[in-house]
Amino acid sequence: MRLVFAQPDAAADYPQRPVKLIVSTSAGGGVDAVTRIVAAALQGRLGQPFVIENRGGGGGNLGAEAVYSAPPDGYTLLASQPSPITSNVALFKRLNFDPAALEPVAVMSKIPNVLLVRQAFPAKTAQEFITYTKTHPGQTTYASQGPGTSSHLTAELFLQLTGTKSLHVPYRGTGPALNDLVAGNVDFFFTELATAYKLHEGGKCRILAVTAKHRLEPLPDIPTMIEAGVPGLVSDTWNAISAPPKTPAAIVEKLNRAVNDVLNEAEVRARFKLLHLVSGGGSPQDMALLKRQETERWSAVIRAAGIEPE
Repeated sequence: MRLVFAQPDAAADYPQRPVKLIVSTSAGGGVDAVTRIVAAALQGRLGQPFVIENRGGGGGNLGAEAVYSAPPDGYTLLASQPSPITSNVALFKRLNFDPAALEPVAVMSKIPNVLLVRQAFPAKTAQEFITYTKTHPGQTTYASQGPGTSSHLTAELFLQLTGTKSLHVPYRGTGPALNDLVAGNVDFFFTELATAYKLHEGGKCRILAVTAKHRLEPLPDIPTMIEAGVPGLVSDTWNAISAPPKTPAAIVEKLNRAVNDVLNEAEVRARFKLLHLVSGGGSPQDMALLKRQETERWSAVIRAAGIEPE
């Protein structure tokens, strides 16, 4: 008779000590804000502190590399924007980690992007904006948070889909880009709703369109780029948690369930709403599919734009 021994559940007593969440950006950014909300709620769910460590730099690569090299025991996790786990493979000649090998845990949030223009820009509607860029090729300027960022690639996708040209003006982050847009030094900026909304409401800049599939609740009168005549221009920024390669599936599943529970908490939903965030959630398999799709889509945009890897 063959004896069958029960396999120990790797997640049964997890976590037994504090969990480190390495955020792949500096403190104060969108990923950081979302992670701090989720981390505080995870502590309440799982009974151990989730300690934030900001490790920005290299387009998010430094933080991702640190987690990639960490023991696969669930006590070091990555909280990141999409780029270090998707498009950076096409933006850097060499990475010290394999983004595809990082274990998907859960998407925390999605942040719709919008088309924000300087206050005095001649176009007053999304359709007028498209017409203006087509009839003034190379005569407009667009800001980005830096080469290869969501704002840069979304603008490149717009230019590819509309067949026009515009001058890229890269900045070191969202703040400097917004400052120059408000000052009128650049014409437009594809950026997150969370950072654009107050400028739009305050009359300092204007949101002409959103790059979501559907209109957004805070901006019911603002059309999507699809409605404006640019099918395929859908772009958002999402923030997700990943684990080191070969982290036991039981730990990944336990973390995933906890994140999904947290995202359904009334207090978390209320805080997300204030920041104009859309809750993420879903299974690790859902996140894995999103990673593959986004890697393929943005890598194609990078190649078509002729962006050379660093």
